[in-house]
Amino acid sequence: MRKFAVLCALLFVSIASFYFSSCNNTGKEAETQTTQNKDSVARIERGEYLANHIALCVDCHSTRDITKWSLPVVPGSEGGGAGFPFTKTEMVPGVVFAPNITPFGLKDWSDDDIIKAMTTGVNKKGDTLFPIMPYHNYSRAAKDDIYSIISYIRTLKSIDSLRPPRKLDISMSMLGPLAQPDLSKNVLPDPSDKIKYGEYLVTLASCSDCHTPRTPQGVPLFDKAFSGGFVFATPFFKVAVANITPDSSTGIGGLSEDAFVQKFKANANPEKININPGRENSIMPWSMYGTMKEEDLRAIYSYLHSVKPVTNKVEKWPK
Repeated sequence: MRKFAVLCALLFVSIASFYFSSCNNTGKEAETQTTQNKDSVARIERGEYLANHIALCVDCHSTRDITKWSLPVVPGSEGGGAGFPFTKTEMVPGVVFAPNITPFGLKDWSDDDIIKAMTTGVNKKGDTLFPIMPYHNYSRAAKDDIYSIISYIRTLKSIDSLRPPRKLDISMSMLGPLAQPDLSKNVLPDPSDKIKYGEYLVTLASCSDCHTPRTPQGVPLFDKAFSGGFVFATPFFKVAVANITPDSSTGIGGLSEDAFVQKFKANANPEKININPGRENSIMPWSMYGTMKEEDLRAIYSYLHSVKPVTNKVEKWPK
């Protein structure tokens, strides 16, 4: 089991590092620009939107209500740390809690510290973060979007509590971080280019992390990207990830753009959806993605319809 865990982590990080290096050709050290004196209402609003509806920082770093559809964030817990851990269910070799990112949890963190954690996977102590934190995707975000997220999380209500330290079956010290990206080279695409802009949103939302199938050893099958099938066997229910390639028979190829948008909107309010919490629920954070701007959902649809269609029939709730 230990060898399996080590292999999973090594493969995950090495693949992420290769992918990152192919998109960022830089040897620059960490940038020193901070958000001090740069905060504005517009920047904080942008950060709030990204952290709650695209990058979903608030989703992972808060307590989620397991009794409701799509496990929405418990009001008042925003940013205070995950209520339950990431475990082998999510291919984690051990137990990892998403930490407190409210001002209490980040009181000793500079903006540069946060940028480094978000884009290279190294925390203030110099520890490599387990890559369930999608720093391999955040490293490709536009510089101003990173600063906007930081500006917003600085405004969260402080929650005076800390989550337990992680307990891994491997030592993350053996794994190197990603190279420091030159964020100035990361450009926010023009929204009028719906495919490019949609790709940017899909990357920042880490859609591929869940929707790309893996080998039993946890290696992503990039030739089948976005085709789903991975089963999350949570302590409460089992659910398989959907095929979101444009395959007409098993993916979203037969779904119109309007129907795609409506699917998100219809699943956005967990209070209106009756579920069997012990059987038919979803870990897809519909309540957050479902309140995304309509033009952003349409851009995501355009991008997903540009990727390779893959036939892969997925049973939503496997026995």
